[in-house]
Amino acid sequence: MEIIQNYINGKLVGAENGQSFDNYNPSNGQVYGQIPDSTQGDIQSAVDAASTAFPLWSATTRLDRSNLLLKIADLIDANHDRLAAAESKDNGKPIKLASRVDIPRASANFRFFATAILHESTEAHQTDQDAINMTLRTPIGVVGCISPWNLPLYLFTWKIAPAIAAGNTVVAKPSEITPMTAFLLSELCIEAGLPAGVLNIVHGTGPNAGQAISEHPEIKAISFTGGTETGKRIAATAAPMFKKLSLELGGKNPNIIFADCDFDEALKTSVHSSFANQGQICLCGSRIFVERSIYDRFKDAFAKKVNQLLVGDPADPSSNLGAVVSKPHMEKVLGFVELAKEEGGTILTGGHQVKLAGALANGYYIAPTVIEGLAYDCQTNQQEIFGPVVTIAPFDTEQEVLMMANSTQYGLSATVWTTNLQRANRVSSELKTGIVWVNCWLLRDLRTPFGGVKKSGVGREGGWDVLNFFTEKKNVCIKL
Repeated sequence: MEIIQNYINGKLVGAENGQSFDNYNPSNGQVYGQIPDSTQGDIQSAVDAASTAFPLWSATTRLDRSNLLLKIADLIDANHDRLAAAESKDNGKPIKLASRVDIPRASANFRFFATAILHESTEAHQTDQDAINMTLRTPIGVVGCISPWNLPLYLFTWKIAPAIAAGNTVVAKPSEITPMTAFLLSELCIEAGLPAGVLNIVHGTGPNAGQAISEHPEIKAISFTGGTETGKRIAATAAPMFKKLSLELGGKNPNIIFADCDFDEALKTSVHSSFANQGQICLCGSRIFVERSIYDRFKDAFAKKVNQLLVGDPADPSSNLGAVVSKPHMEKVLGFVELAKEEGGTILTGGHQVKLAGALANGYYIAPTVIEGLAYDCQTNQQEIFGPVVTIAPFDTEQEVLMMANSTQYGLSATVWTTNLQRANRVSSELKTGIVWVNCWLLRDLRTPFGGVKKSGVGREGGWDVLNFFTEKKNVCIKL
């Protein structure tokens, strides 16, 4: 039985109330660990530690901060296999995916921001009145970072690394569904010699620990990734307190395939962009629109390839999909499949729970599912499913597909497949999303702004955008 602990003021401790709750392995449905059921008192202890650490940490030189972050990155690399195995066990994803994507990206997050702070520059403006204006950036203070369960260490470090690199101290809460790698990161931070209180990791539920972070008056900024409804609650709590907010929320991303695309590349990548991480990535293309002249050909080829994907043991290198993250989430996703049938959809492939044999018989597995015949504005096409389920439909004109693509309350990302450069530019400019990939998907550069529009969020992460978020700008005017 794995006993997870909080990381507060440089030490590993249980919840102050002595309470804990179960941590499940999605691949077999079994309890394998205990998570601290932290409450307001634990958050207060973490804030106290962060407040005490802030003056010294914010005064630490950029080079010293950078070296500490690089040491943490080195330790992530040195523990790569252990972390990948833990991520797979905790989340249900294939271990090969965690090994190839999640853990290397967690290390890269620390390396990127460790080196970025060494290359910051400030703005200066010479005025006509013989004065110069300088723009300075200073860390905010104690900040809160709340991350989701789909890419646990990947997205946890995506928030923590820039926050502490910029000189802030952090109170962080990982998802209570996937806490293991955040706990292991605590151990690595202790080994790296990160000063006590700079990073505090508190485990627990959203209503208890998460709400306590949102409403704490000494936490000056909140960076949150997760569901739109939770984002609304955080905003309702934090906005009246004038906290800085960065909210990366839901998505219902269109994948638009024009007849002049590179057919084989569009097909191969669309299978990947639909079902990577069991479809549990906020950037997955869940609505596929195909120009009518190639619709039947693409649909048949797509369904055939999807039908060949292997749902299996996350530890088996041959598995393409593992388990979804939890039993309630599995039931939610399968509920959307039933809704699609009620709305007139036809299941081309999948649409059911997968039962594995032996020790994995009680795991949470879903066959990758493709549905056609649905109206663009039905509930299945408007609500975020966040699982291995996609819809596919034909379109006739650019205007039509743009209308359908932009019809949801979300606007996180979109993918466009065409070899016509003018069309690529035209369609990209008309899509109401924060990110557009043309002839590719999830090709990421950590220098670029990341985030959405509409109900997909507020603010941007990545590059200078997130370092600006975690600092305050001050203008200093000096008369010469």
